Amino acid sequence: MYLVKDIGGAIALMGVSLVLLGTWPVVLAVLERRGRLPQHTYLDYSITNFLAALLVAFTFGQIGADTPETPNFLTQLTQDNWPSILFAMSGGVFNGLGTLATQYGWAFVGLSVTEVMASSLKVVIGTTLNYFLDGRINKAEILFPGVGCFLIAACLGSLVHSSNAADNQEKLSSAMVNHSNTNGDTENEELTKHLLEIEQPKDCEEQEPEVAPAAQAVEKLEAGTADFLVDLEGKRSIKVLGSNTFLGLGIVTFAGVSYSLFSPAFNLATNDQWHTLKGGVPHMVVYTAFFYFSLACFAIGIALNIWFLYHPMVGVPRSSLTAYLRDWKGRDLALVAGMVCGLGNAFQFMAGQAAGYAAADAVQALPLVSTVWGIVLFGEYRRSSRRTYTLLGSMLFMFVVAMVILMASSAHRRPL
Repeated sequence: MYLVKDIGGAIALMGVSLVLLGTWPVVLAVLERRGRLPQHTYLDYSITNFLAALLVAFTFGQIGADTPETPNFLTQLTQDNWPSILFAMSGGVFNGLGTLATQYGWAFVGLSVTEVMASSLKVVIGTTLNYFLDGRINKAEILFPGVGCFLIAACLGSLVHSSNAADNQEKLSSAMVNHSNTNGDTENEELTKHLLEIEQPKDCEEQEPEVAPAAQAVEKLEAGTADFLVDLEGKRSIKVLGSNTFLGLGIVTFAGVSYSLFSPAFNLATNDQWHTLKGGVPHMVVYTAFFYFSLACFAIGIALNIWFLYHPMVGVPRSSLTAYLRDWKGRDLALVAGMVCGLGNAFQFMAGQAAGYAAADAVQALPLVSTVWGIVLFGEYRRSSRRTYTLLGSMLFMFVVAMVILMASSAHRRPL
């Protein structure tokens, strides 16, 4: 039933999961920067994310002998394992809330720092819980120094965001001063309003169908300049210039805490450390648990984003189900992102079943992948200060150290 039974296979799955989980956030961030509403994108993402769970359940979950100890997926659906189902579904709810929050965090804090802070909090809290749930099978003298490195990286991430926000504010202020010296106070006031108070439609249907020429030229502008920031602000769906720094950090902190709870809940679903199952009922296999986990994630994602269509957050335009169904721009990318994320989560859980969920949390080094995408594709931190570059480098260094230490703590799980 379990296709991964040794540390080597588990580490290979962690590597694949790391790439997948580090790539899908970039796709959703691209869509937001192109002006697609986050509610529309998340609804599409939720559909294929759940389809990935079905794919895993009906393929990997049906492979191998259907034994009383490790039943196949369809067999286990009829068993009396409600405690495990509830643990798996609670994990899906936490994961759905975390993913929803990070979608807004990418806009306010940036892709790189959002992923670093959320993943670090997830490891600091979640990995500690998993260590005790796993019966301390991971080497504590190696594991917890790695957790400490993630905590340091999270703190550095908040400093990177604050420093980069100050850099952007300085760029915009310099642009306004230069504009004032050239054109006078009246035009300076107009530029100030354009920079910090870009007004967006209150309703999705009010938006212009075509992107303004200035916004179309954003790729031609040098990344990191004031003009680049202004054009990007006019184009994206979540307006962030002039926003409170602590708003973004609060969103990312909520995401990290939510993420930190889904892996321990999944661990309880598959290993029943609290002995909630009746005698003779086998532990839930990872593929069945992932199905229920994804079902809950799908339900919370659909419910909340339908609500956000009509009651949006942080100034995002209102929309409707009709507008969502008609919005095909970027839908293909959102659907691909959902499938990629679903498979990445599945591989992480499969590795965790073999090597311990605490060690499998090494895939939370995914910001290394996201940061590469963010710098190369989005031009994040271009033309920033030396202080920002120093903090960014220190943050990424701590992530590399943490990832190596966490994976070195791997140990094989004892037979269930």
